[in-house]
Amino acid sequence: MQNADFLPLAGLNLSQLEKILSPLPRFRSAQIYEWILKGVFSFNEMTNIPSELKNELSQKFCFFETKIKNCNEDSKTKKIVIELKDNSKIEAVLLKDGKERKTACISTQVGCPSGCVFCKTGSLGFKRNLESYEITEQFFHLKSLTNGDGIGNIVIMGMGEPLLNYENLKTAIETFTDKKGMNFSKRRITVSTCGIVDGLKKIAENGPYVRLALSLTTADEDLRNKLMPITKLNPLDKIKELLLIYQKKSGSRLTLEIPLLGGINTREKDTELIANFSKGLDTVINLIPWNPVEGFKFEGKPILEPAKLEIENFKTMLERKKFNVTLRLHKGKKINGACGQLGSI
Repeated sequence: MQNADFLPLAGLNLSQLEKILSPLPRFRSAQIYEWILKGVFSFNEMTNIPSELKNELSQKFCFFETKIKNCNEDSKTKKIVIELKDNSKIEAVLLKDGKERKTACISTQVGCPSGCVFCKTGSLGFKRNLESYEITEQFFHLKSLTNGDGIGNIVIMGMGEPLLNYENLKTAIETFTDKKGMNFSKRRITVSTCGIVDGLKKIAENGPYVRLALSLTTADEDLRNKLMPITKLNPLDKIKELLLIYQKKSGSRLTLEIPLLGGINTREKDTELIANFSKGLDTVINLIPWNPVEGFKFEGKPILEPAKLEIENFKTMLERKKFNVTLRLHKGKKINGACGQLGSI
């Protein structure tokens, strides 16, 4: 029987593992940690652990508390539904680019309190924060789908607002970047946020200094407050002030994410306001044509995908203002695994 007082082991970093496995000597914890990193999740397969200890550990510990309930895929995307101990469900996504490089898209909350009117997750409301090991377990579940090819990047852009779960996010990133463990470069991890002032203050002062993406949507503050209700308590001037501090400490470029909503935030005025907001920041703009969610409306009218010409015109206007602009492809759209669609469980 698993001892209910102990956390599952796979999602822990070495220092957490040492604490959980105490009073075992530290070298035993290091051995188990190394096996976990190799993808071995059975004490019986750990050849340098004594048989008697294997039996003892098997009676007390498990490796995972979460489990994959469902997996949907298309040619470039795999979306998994993960069931948590309390029977809540979250989603995580494995993305593949044209060069077959793989990226794990990970969630930080069950549901989301942000309430963005164009986002499926935001329509679910908020249930709870994920524990740090529930965040890192998602990575191992996604890795199990790669046939040993590995994952090159982590984007914390799934369900939830990461900076509203700062402490568990920080611990999870420490696990990903542990030099004795997964050893991910902080430059290969991106955290996407709506711009939570308290969270930005914490991450600017204390790190972790990973890549940061701001889900800006629009720099028209009145419109932004209507589209993203949580932003009413997080004004753009304060967000920018903290982003400047974060960028100075991290030395990394900021991504401004603009979900393009047909006829809503694709005006020339929007490009001018984005340019004004961006002054002093080192930015790249990522345009994300809205991925449809059935029944979603704004001010009584259905939200629409932007037309192709609308996207091209908006991109051109930004490029004329000397912005570096990228256009995100609709990866996972057919399986409700694209940006803004998670939560269609």
